[in-house]
Amino acid sequence: MDISVKEAHDKLEELLDRAEAGEEIVLTRHGRAVAQLGPVKRASLTPEERGRIIDEIVQDAKGKGLPGPDAAHSSDHLYDEYGLPW
Repeated sequence: MDISVKEAHDKLEELLDRAEAGEEIVLTRHGRAVAQLGPVKRASLTPEERGRIIDEIVQDAKGKGLPGPDAAHSSDHLYDEYGLPW
């Protein structure tokens, strides 16, 4: 649908409703197209797709972590040989 900017000013709510419904509206000035209204295209994933992506990330990350001290010894570097803080 083509509509002049001047006419669109008075029909903005209606035009937004139509754009939201999927219609593309071309705004014109002096007979020349200057802007376009249309629905916002959003990327939406199904729960299954989201789960598959998360599983892929988890599988890819497995084995890439660097080994380190276990939780019981992760702060040993903060203490001297007598167990006192540096």
